[in-house]
Amino acid sequence: MRVEIWSDIACPWCYVGKARFERALADFPHRDRVEVVHRSFELDPGRAKDDVQPVLTMLTKKYGMSEAQAQAGEENLAAQAAAEGLAYRTRGRDHGSTFDMHRLLHLAEEHGRQGELLQILYTANFAEERSVYADDERLVELAVAAGLDADDARRVLADPDAYADAVRADEREAAQLGATGVPFFVLDRRYGVSGAQPAEVFAQALAQAWDEHEKPQAGAHS
Repeated sequence: MRVEIWSDIACPWCYVGKARFERALADFPHRDRVEVVHRSFELDPGRAKDDVQPVLTMLTKKYGMSEAQAQAGEENLAAQAAAEGLAYRTRGRDHGSTFDMHRLLHLAEEHGRQGELLQILYTANFAEERSVYADDERLVELAVAAGLDADDARRVLADPDAYADAVRADEREAAQLGATGVPFFVLDRRYGVSGAQPAEVFAQALAQAWDEHEKPQAGAHS
């Protein structure tokens, strides 16, 4: 059974939602037969690579909230992350284009390292001081940490067309499936789950999708 997850590295709820889903999957009796595929989604598509700004500035401009409200939201997210055992810096983070990161994730998928790179990118963005935006060598370091070849990563980053079509195809598919935000989980192309739901919700969705998945095969093979 396949589970597809549309997400963005800049999305804190994707960071938290991934951990909650993985907690549910770890307890799922058929987890060894579940394939997880990560799909691209940009919260800020079309943002220029060098357009980097503090997260609080982005939040106040995008949502019209005060800086105090934006900071309170960050503190809430840190608490949600901590409950999943995730580190989260509430101050000093920045925001920018994630397009290059998504292109690298498609490279990683070809090498069977997509899950590793995604987690490393999330941790770097939300928990570490050094920015992941507009710094190709930072991204190369993270790709190497995920088991990718540095020269391969540099080649992708140097060619803006590399895997660009794959990223755009994922985003088009998300739109066709009705996803207007992320994280968005699609289980066996039968069920969709939106948002960073509690692990119990993911557990229920996995069980339901698995039951449906197994029905056509019932009795077909001994």
